[in-house]
Amino acid sequence: MSEENRTNAPEEELTQEDINSLKKIRMDKLEELKAKGKNPFEITKYDVTASCAEAKAQYEKLEAELKGQAGEDEEKLKELLEANRITVSVAGRVMSRRLMGKASFFDLRDKSDKVQVYLRMNEIGKEEFDDYKKGDIGDIVGIEGFVFRTKMGEISIHAQEFVLLSKSLLPLPEKWHGLKDQDTRYRQRYTDLICNPEVKDTFIKRSQIISSIRRYLDGQGFMEVETPMLVSNAGGAAARPFETHYNALDEDVKLRISLELYLKRLIVGGLERVYEIGRVFRNEGVDARHNPEFTLMELYQAYTDYYGMMDLTENMFRHVAQEVCGTTCVPYGDVMIDLGKPFERMTMIDAVKKYSGVDFSQVATTEEAKALADEHHIEYEARHKRGDILNLFFEEYVEEHLIQPTFIMDHPIEISPLTKKKPENPDYVERFELFITGREMCNAYSELNDPIDQRERFAAQEEALKQGDEEANHTDEDFLRALEIGMPPTGGIGFGIDRMCMLLTNAAAIRDVLLFPTMKSLDSDKKANKTSEAVPAASAQTASVSAESVQLDLSKVKIEPLFEEFVDFDTFAKSDFRVVKIEACEAVPKSKKLLKFTLNDGTDKNRTILSGIYEYYEPEQLVGKTCVAITNLPTRMMMGIPSEGMLISAVYEYDGREGLNLLMLDDSIPAGAKLY
Repeated sequence: MSEENRTNAPEEELTQEDINSLKKIRMDKLEELKAKGKNPFEITKYDVTASCAEAKAQYEKLEAELKGQAGEDEEKLKELLEANRITVSVAGRVMSRRLMGKASFFDLRDKSDKVQVYLRMNEIGKEEFDDYKKGDIGDIVGIEGFVFRTKMGEISIHAQEFVLLSKSLLPLPEKWHGLKDQDTRYRQRYTDLICNPEVKDTFIKRSQIISSIRRYLDGQGFMEVETPMLVSNAGGAAARPFETHYNALDEDVKLRISLELYLKRLIVGGLERVYEIGRVFRNEGVDARHNPEFTLMELYQAYTDYYGMMDLTENMFRHVAQEVCGTTCVPYGDVMIDLGKPFERMTMIDAVKKYSGVDFSQVATTEEAKALADEHHIEYEARHKRGDILNLFFEEYVEEHLIQPTFIMDHPIEISPLTKKKPENPDYVERFELFITGREMCNAYSELNDPIDQRERFAAQEEALKQGDEEANHTDEDFLRALEIGMPPTGGIGFGIDRMCMLLTNAAAIRDVLLFPTMKSLDSDKKANKTSEAVPAASAQTASVSAESVQLDLSKVKIEPLFEEFVDFDTFAKSDFRVVKIEACEAVPKSKKLLKFTLNDGTDKNRTILSGIYEYYEPEQLVGKTCVAITNLPTRMMMGIPSEGMLISAVYEYDGREGLNLLMLDDSIPAGAKLY
């Protein structure tokens, strides 16, 4: 298909062969321009006097003023507009073209808006017009001309000069195809921004949100600071860090998981109100709410407590929403979130009692808590104590109900190593989390400033680390030394900037508010296991029947013996094995093993299944794959999520370790097909 034929052709999906062909055509055009001494890549600047939006606004203002002079006389208005022409120079990308013999219209888009441009051969010259006709959608051009309104009423620019500023060598994605694929949109954000104005609006609003936060905090007397990203001890949060090596010092270091411990050192130093907005890094999974690197804001204020932090948080949310969105009532999905009303405040115990019926104020021991967990089918680890179990109940029964802004207060001490105990009840701490739309938005404390207590908390973390908790902290001796110098009573808060942006832009996934979210490399190792030493498993990208198989050393493969006990055919036939298509896949929060699948099983309702295969596959690898599920098993609650069946995997032992391959089928098999 030629470029000329595509200018106004119906949109259709391009093959790689089409793209290569179109690139060749465009390269030939570039060479022709170079031969004529018109290489666009040699141009270093262009004098832009107005954006597209400014050009249209200037004309509307002039038109309104002149209408006052002309009254109802349209001819007089026309004469006045002709005599008071607004001449502008604009630049941007060509988004569409309509050729009409010796004239043409095209749409020009810049950061601000889109404007229609009108060209005539007799005004810009035959040679320039011929060059324009050989141009392509996606080219970046400069236009000088006057603003006018067409007979159809559209404000446009009548070009008097046309300059090709940069040649587009690849075609833009087709509106209904290339931009429909989320994976492509995230990987090629540049084309996403070009073709989807609403995406650009999201990131403009994100910038405005961060600026608004800064203005609010600066107005409250806070000072913005910067602290190290490379640290010897990654503390301040429960998370697994990324590790690297500092060659110059020959030391292993970590990327920070929090901003907390350095900011509190500054409180010790007398900087009584400090905040930092910066990137932190956590070696965790990727899902709709999590990205391994994200933007965190933490602030600390001397001489206040967690109630002071609640007031600050509530006021800041209202301020930012009003300033950026123009209202304190913002839509999110099908719900209207009211940030103008006082935020609800509940203790964690009261919230669990309200939504589960279990009153943990009457639970005295870890053994009692674990018995309750068993009774309610809540998974826990042997190391978990009473407070950990309370938190698991909260995650299971409460979080999903916290749609409107709600402060959850007074967490158990076991999950809050850096927080002051409640004097009247030392099993709990002065801490809150703000939940909106069922998601944690921020986390705040009356900060622990007792160095003796803090050392004991670090010791408990060290013990948890020994027992296999990869998210537990090491003891930070320098931080303890700072506390021994003396830290005043302090309130502190950690604030997820990305989640706030999701709320205020009505974004369903964190990747929608990250310009360049973390993605698995397209040319990465085709083994699905996450470590080089893991058992080979067929990659989700290569696991269809037509794909090349991962070769195993069969001498290292051990298969369980076949069952000797027979099952009668009628019993077997009761199992409903169905072909399913994976519509979506994400990691389950707080779980290191579970993936949550949204499946098309051939019915008009999506099916949710949880599977403990996160060790072997990244979620994004599996979207779009064709698998097999048993669909008539009883629904089972897992991490508070109903799992409606079981996905079929192949399990074996390889070189002393468990290997697993999710069973995948030819994508041509339709969802709902029954297996016999």
